Amino acid sequence: MSRPGLPNELSILSFNMQVGIGTRRYREYVTRGWRHLLPSQAVTDNLERIAELVAGHDIVGLQEIDAGSRRSRYRNQIEAIARQAGYAYWEVQVNRDLGRVAQHGLGLISRYAPYDVSEHKLPGRVPGRGALIARFGTPAAPLTVVVTHLSLGARSRAQQLEAICELVADEPNVVLMGDTNCNSAELIADSALAASALRVYDRALPTFPSWRPRRGIDHILTSASLEVRQARVVDAVLSDHRPVAMRVGIPDNLARGLAGRTSADAASLPQK
Repeated sequence: MSRPGLPNELSILSFNMQVGIGTRRYREYVTRGWRHLLPSQAVTDNLERIAELVAGHDIVGLQEIDAGSRRSRYRNQIEAIARQAGYAYWEVQVNRDLGRVAQHGLGLISRYAPYDVSEHKLPGRVPGRGALIARFGTPAAPLTVVVTHLSLGARSRAQQLEAICELVADEPNVVLMGDTNCNSAELIADSALAASALRVYDRALPTFPSWRPRRGIDHILTSASLEVRQARVVDAVLSDHRPVAMRVGIPDNLARGLAGRTSADAASLPQK
């Protein structure tokens, strides 16, 4: 049990936000497809709703973000969401740099200041997939958080999962979250994950499509040192995916490392 005044659990959220487009039915992939290229007030308004959604969570991983291009009116969507939701710390990884057309990638928002952040390209038949890794707490007792968005193809996904497992192989406390483009059974069957210390939450959490969820392809995986106390799909239709939220209990040494490193400490960190 954690000591009084120390955090004894973390609230984590993972969300494929579809660059704020807010698809609500299949035909809107066509009728709203132009929003992938051009700015829209509806997207700006939806980003405000996404900021309301993420507020209150300790660590948030976002996929399909725009880091500042024509379609986002040259605003970094992660910075905008973080500031509106009251977080001082944010980080982005651009995986597909299309100049003014799109800055497509991953985002991380946190209540705690990390002591280390790194970006990694992932293998696959089609380039453009990556892993954003942040380490919180202290080097002696770190929490390693990985945000990713895996490929559609099974072979590329397997290569990407193997690469991620190698990156965190020696880490004691790990959270891996993102749009994996596969269900929990496929994750459980993956050989690299099976050989790792990461656990797949195998209860049904359907997230896609958001307007009638049938497939659980958005996941939060944890190491055995982190106690999963609650996992749920958030009832929100702000993208073509629904968010996944999880509460995890943390060991005392990690709680002590996190204490005193709230996001207020991150204001002086270099931001992208």
